[in-house]
Amino acid sequence: MKKAIIINDLSGMGKCSLTAAIPVISVMGVQAIPLPTAVLSNQTDYDSYYCVDLTEHIDEYVSEWKKRGLHPDGIYTGFFTNAKQAEVFLKFIDAFSDEHTFLLTDPVMGDQGDVYDIYTDELLERMRKLAHRAHVITPNLTEALLLLYGKDEMLKQWQKFQNEKEVRKLGRRITEAFDLEGVVITGLDLKDQNSQSMIGTLVCEKKHGSNKTKSEQSAMNEKTVQYETRMETSPKIGGSYSGTGDIFASVICAGMLRNLSLNQCVRRAMNLIEKSLKMTEKEHTDRNDGICFEQYLFELAEGLK
Repeated sequence: MKKAIIINDLSGMGKCSLTAAIPVISVMGVQAIPLPTAVLSNQTDYDSYYCVDLTEHIDEYVSEWKKRGLHPDGIYTGFFTNAKQAEVFLKFIDAFSDEHTFLLTDPVMGDQGDVYDIYTDELLERMRKLAHRAHVITPNLTEALLLLYGKDEMLKQWQKFQNEKEVRKLGRRITEAFDLEGVVITGLDLKDQNSQSMIGTLVCEKKHGSNKTKSEQSAMNEKTVQYETRMETSPKIGGSYSGTGDIFASVICAGMLRNLSLNQCVRRAMNLIEKSLKMTEKEHTDRNDGICFEQYLFELAEGLK
């Protein structure tokens, strides 16, 4: 069985981060190995929360894994409490990965044109280092712009990227800038031809017709590399809910370890989230409590060999 280390926070309420990732990755036939960055009473969008930062305990935690010779097939990074913690996990990746380890980074820094309280220029620099190491990243539009331009320029550029044409350009730009196998930009607000509200997901993927490692791919002549961009859409249902990005990234992490294509992973994630949102709206669930995905989890396992 494939193994994936999930580096993220553990929030008791809100159905996000590890409480979303573990069931999703597990049902897709990959062993989920959690490494909590912090323990929170509930996710941070509630009016208040209690947080225990685990940075000072990580070395002891990880040393036990070293004793047991852990060699993960994949590593998925999410929320960090600060830049210092992100630096710790950059070193962790060096210790627990090699050229065959799949690395997915969800660069948690902001949303809807605003940065989170954890954001600093130092954290941004660590996220950029992680993006350079990753095979696939799953930013929202705010985080994609932060990675490329930083906070001040992101604020200036925000309105420019409120259309599909510019987002497609952004997808290729960020894939090239960080030498990624793929980038998935989530949560895009779009309109269809009938002016109905839609949620878009931009997928930009490097196409080079090989199974080479990332270091080998980087050494290839740039002229042999081509990029494919696709916009996947689904109806916009309800508002913005906690944890949808975590579910999305988790499906991609597990799916690619199970040899699905990036596009297959994206469609599988979108189908799960769309069904879950309909149930969430039917039950009048508060947005901070997350989406009702549990009864549709089994569908993620369908068709996997």
